Amino acid sequence: MEEDMDEGQTSKGCFECCIKCLGGIPYPSLIATILLYAGVALFCGCGHEALSGTVTILQNYFEVVRGPIDSLDVFAMIDIIKYVIYGIASAFFVYGILLMVEGFFTTGALRDLYGDFKITTCGRCVSALFIMLTYIFMLAWLGVTAFTSLPVFMYFNVWNICQNTTAVDNLCLDLRQFGMINIREEKKVCSGSEKFFKMCESNELDLTFHLFVCALAGAGAVVIALIHYLMVLSSNWAYVKDACKMQKYEDIKSKEEQELHDIHSTRSKERLNAYT
Repeated sequence: MEEDMDEGQTSKGCFECCIKCLGGIPYPSLIATILLYAGVALFCGCGHEALSGTVTILQNYFEVVRGPIDSLDVFAMIDIIKYVIYGIASAFFVYGILLMVEGFFTTGALRDLYGDFKITTCGRCVSALFIMLTYIFMLAWLGVTAFTSLPVFMYFNVWNICQNTTAVDNLCLDLRQFGMINIREEKKVCSGSEKFFKMCESNELDLTFHLFVCALAGAGAVVIALIHYLMVLSSNWAYVKDACKMQKYEDIKSKEEQELHDIHSTRSKERLNAYT
């Protein structure tokens, strides 16, 4: 009987411990972090592969040749964008962890306000710093989203032309219109030519177009995640500010009560001495 009671108390203790741990998780920050990682992964992965597909299309169907190493041509620009994508993936992986840690820190600070863990001025400054950085990153990702929409628009036009080849005659796709090559060069593919039909029937064009669409969706998801983070961080900062005021009030109240207690103890001793 005693063993059953011990087992029941142990299971109850484990259950309460799990509930306490689950209650300390900052779920809004967790959801924003998952959305941030998903959006960055989608943007970086699909964007990288879409750029590789663009290189293949330029080389196979438009016969664009890679220039010297020190020249800044379309292939060099694509390589630079790929390196930027590597940096974005690494930087936002670390930034997502930092935001998640800040969420745990703020949640713990609010829940343990009257315990050993105290909110400091440094903690409030860190929260304000994250709000500023997240706002800047959100504006930057709005620009990234707008920039990603450009290749989506270009590939949509090419894909639409390929889907309506019977209704389009004597229409040429000139890379000079998109600013990809020097204006003095002429690299174009016209409807009705063999290269045009091969490009339209190839998997590279359809796959690259849809990869750019996925990259655009990923960039939009990152913007939504950062906006979500801004709401969470602003709410946490406001709660921390109010909690700090409450903490100061409690400290002043405790100090006054201690002073009153000391005065009362002193007067009691004086009265006792007077009687004796």
